[in-house]
Amino acid sequence: MIIVTKWFGVFLVDKDKVVRSILFDKNPNTIAQKLSVVQRGEILPEEEQLAGKHIHVAEARMSSLGRPEFCDSSFIHPEDFGYSPQLMQKVMIELGKMRIREPLSPDRVIVQAVRALDDVIETINLVSERLHEWYGLYFPELSDYAADESYARMISEKESREDILDSLDLRLETVGSELEPVDLNSIRHFASSLHYLYEEKEELEKYIKDRMDKAAPNLSAVVGHSLAARLISLAGGLKRLTTMPAGTVQLLGAEKALFAHLKQGKRPPKHGIIFQHPLIHKAAYWQRGKIARAMSNKLSLAAKIDYFKGEFIGDQLYEDLCKRVEEIQEKYPEPPPRKEPVRQNRKPKKRNNNKNRKAK
Repeated sequence: MIIVTKWFGVFLVDKDKVVRSILFDKNPNTIAQKLSVVQRGEILPEEEQLAGKHIHVAEARMSSLGRPEFCDSSFIHPEDFGYSPQLMQKVMIELGKMRIREPLSPDRVIVQAVRALDDVIETINLVSERLHEWYGLYFPELSDYAADESYARMISEKESREDILDSLDLRLETVGSELEPVDLNSIRHFASSLHYLYEEKEELEKYIKDRMDKAAPNLSAVVGHSLAARLISLAGGLKRLTTMPAGTVQLLGAEKALFAHLKQGKRPPKHGIIFQHPLIHKAAYWQRGKIARAMSNKLSLAAKIDYFKGEFIGDQLYEDLCKRVEEIQEKYPEPPPRKEPVRQNRKPKKRNNNKNRKAK
């Protein structure tokens, strides 16, 4: 006999016959709470009541009660037990509200924060490029003495280029054109908006760092807070990252190159976003693939420890990774010899001189 759980109750089934059943109360909120427990992968009290010796289960979720086995339970209709489609609709609405109100895991908030940071960085790049072109009409030499946030801050705080030169203690003759005060005021207001974006970017980075220390300390210790957060974002959450094999973690962020390899036969990628880590991008090109593989193994282990709330061993993981990198560098100090393409000697095809002759 097999335990089968439907949205309206739990049934003990023998082939195509219901031997015993425990129906849920016809209150939409009560049924929604039962279904919420099922969706979380937990076991209902009703299922435990029907469990016994030599009992199988229809879902892997109940594997602690018996061996999972397929069961076609389509013959169990809710109408036969007094449950209408209208009641099912109300239950689904209550279940949706209940799941939305559930507290979010920290990694889901981190995913949104990383995507917000990417949007801010993209906006900063666009606005900064426009500011350089706009203010470059008036003072093009400033870009040689200030960059990024300091460039926007000086323009927003100083009323003229003479004030900027005094603050930098510079004496030079500019080739920029003269602008009217109304034009300069507009540029300064635009620069203040860019300076605010830089401050917002810094606040988001601090927020991500604090959240990563709590949600994934081991992962952060191996590759840093920013890169660890981006791995979680690319994977779609910490839980999904734990289910990925190390080879998949190694290629996160290199999906386009992987598809080009599969579809067009191009060279396969050796690493994805983890290339940003100094241990990889500062290594010799022939060592990067092996280092990326070693790093992905440590990342996969660190993600599992963080998700299942294990002890902090991030420092030890990073130390082991550094030792492995040293071994790779000592073992492969020189690049491998390049393989020359094999040339095939093909015999020239004989011309068919009779092809173009007219038939007699």
